[in-house]
Amino acid sequence: MVSNGRGPMATVFAAPGKYIQGRGAIGRLGEVLEQLGSEKPLFLCDPVVSEIMGGALEGLAATHVEFGGECSPEEVDRVAEEARKAEADAVVGIGGGKTMDTAKAVAHPAGLPLVIVPTIASTDAPTSSLSVVYTAEGAFKEYRFFGRNPDAVVVDTGIIARAPVRFLVAGIGDGLSTYFEADASSRTRKKTMAGGTPTIAALAIARLCYDTLLEHGLAARLAVEQQAVTPAVEKVVEANTLLSGLGFESGGLGAAHSIHNGLTVLEGTHHYWHGEKVAFGVISMLMLEERPAEVVEEVVDFCLEVGLPVALADIGLEGVSREELERVAEAACAEGETIHNMPFEVYPEMLVDAMIAADAFGRERRSVLEGEARLPAVAH
Repeated sequence: MVSNGRGPMATVFAAPGKYIQGRGAIGRLGEVLEQLGSEKPLFLCDPVVSEIMGGALEGLAATHVEFGGECSPEEVDRVAEEARKAEADAVVGIGGGKTMDTAKAVAHPAGLPLVIVPTIASTDAPTSSLSVVYTAEGAFKEYRFFGRNPDAVVVDTGIIARAPVRFLVAGIGDGLSTYFEADASSRTRKKTMAGGTPTIAALAIARLCYDTLLEHGLAARLAVEQQAVTPAVEKVVEANTLLSGLGFESGGLGAAHSIHNGLTVLEGTHHYWHGEKVAFGVISMLMLEERPAEVVEEVVDFCLEVGLPVALADIGLEGVSREELERVAEAACAEGETIHNMPFEVYPEMLVDAMIAADAFGRERRSVLEGEARLPAVAH
């Protein structure tokens, strides 16, 4: 039995107050704000939100603040000051993962209601109660935990489908990690981001996330390339956003996300999305765990099918040296990293070897499959 020093640690399941998804769902934002009693919301928006949204936000009285591009302590402080000056009574984060994380880091400490409106399905950030904070230069800095999930998440799949397909694919990469990390974390029963040991509900959701992505991922990618909303798109957006979000927060994280965090120390990776780096982290984690070859092959082949990175060159690290990978591994194995949720001790040297092995396996499978069928290009 796991103890927190005061007795047995409880299992904890965390979730947003409400999750709304579908084509045209943005039309319900005013209703959501009314239910929260908000009359003076602050909208934190990505710079291109007005172009993406069209007139969807017209008629909603709000203070609009443009997101600066990085979820850094400086940006959080700037937006928090804007919220104070506007006497905002709610915060609405509209955009990508870093915009949403900044909105959380502003709303929760101030005790303000929070609504998340993702315009892309590239991460599982929308539903969670934590923010991933980076330095102003884009290197991972810390997790911030708030103990409260968003009051509502509004996901308009019509908007999601109009975004470049790379965002959806990156979200698939992030979601791909959910089952494997929750599975590893459940064996050690370490504290999850939700504040307790993993629940069986979260593990079931994590597995459903994986199965959904494998079954519908390619069809969703092909549909979004044509800006179409199909049942496959709805399923994959839900997997990327809700299933992955609930699965990681209440099921636990492991090596894949720590590897992502380590990769951010190398500038070459900064042009790649969170989920793209996580996808390579998943393959490295499978090598670290000595998963059966057929499992590794299933994951790598799926990544190749939808256009996710499977090799170091795919995330800007062609010709990377072992010394540079050692820097990645040292950061990934730092105290407090989720890699220590794995059911065995992980140290930097073995992680370097796992990344090198993942790179070799990914390159080999690509060469094999290129001889059998056309593969989509990895986004750059």
